[in-house]
Amino acid sequence: MAEGPAAGGTTAAPRPTSRDVARAAGVSQATVSLVLGGKWRGRVSERTADTVRGAARDLGYRPNLAARSLRLGRTRTALLVVPALTNEFFARVYTGAASVAAEHGFGVVVYPAPDVHERARDPFASARAALDGVIASSMATEALRTLHDSGLPLVMLDSDPADRTAAARVNIDIADGMRRIADHLLGLGHRRFLHLASEVRSWTFDVRARALAEALGRAPGTSVRTVRAPLAVDPARAAAESALREPGPLPTAIVCDGDFQAAGVSKAVRRLGLRIPGDISVTGFDDLTLATALEPELTTVALPAERVGERGMTALLAVLDGERSPGDDLPVELVVRGSTAPPPPD
Repeated sequence: MAEGPAAGGTTAAPRPTSRDVARAAGVSQATVSLVLGGKWRGRVSERTADTVRGAARDLGYRPNLAARSLRLGRTRTALLVVPALTNEFFARVYTGAASVAAEHGFGVVVYPAPDVHERARDPFASARAALDGVIASSMATEALRTLHDSGLPLVMLDSDPADRTAAARVNIDIADGMRRIADHLLGLGHRRFLHLASEVRSWTFDVRARALAEALGRAPGTSVRTVRAPLAVDPARAAAESALREPGPLPTAIVCDGDFQAAGVSKAVRRLGLRIPGDISVTGFDDLTLATALEPELTTVALPAERVGERGMTALLAVLDGERSPGDDLPVELVVRGSTAPPPPD
């Protein structure tokens, strides 16, 4: 009987190694290590990095993460802290962070902070050693009190640059977004404004309020009234209805801190027998899917949510490797749709 595998069995193909990837790509093992370890930028060309990744993919190569983690003393797990995953923006932030993490053999654990008004319990009090670092939104304000004391590397998203407690931060150019909204409405001829601001006091909403006030303040004859409401449809509707029923001239434009607020405002305007944009123009902030579900579709500021997540995870990886992360703010875009038009004649 011929020697070989047991009857009915097969001989498993040997697992491809980094040497096999290097041979297939025509590069050194050191180059393979740089590329697959995410440290190639500035050392290896984009074309070579693509070649290495393609060779690894074709060969089915997977690095031995357990051995590498043991060598580096890492668990290859990051914690992402956000206010809620039910919000599309933060779901997209997670998608971006998870995509970069997967490229580097990391996992991302999500912790939705329960309520901004409550002090969050330490989500990993007994498992801190299972984490390499934290990426956190500044809107998860109460959870941050615990996380700042965790001793873990912390990357902050959309947070005050003057706060030096974070190892790195990723910011969006929020002020520019609000300036674009203001310039758009002023250009249409609006001078009476209602700002439906978030009731959550955090750096990002303070920036929006300040940028709006400064931009409108530069135009003569403008007036701005601020009303606070949660970032949700029904509370925003109630707040807008109450504001619009008060005596005096109606605002011709309502600027909202979020798209969900703008949806509530749209309901309030219609309930009062007014038209959008014929009587009142409405703007949002975020450019969620909801923005194009409204009628008319919502003029809003598009925020690069996935890029925020990608940049956040990239920044954490840089911190873990003792490197600097990019410090420039991510740009925003004004998306003009049907909810804004020139104001009605007085």
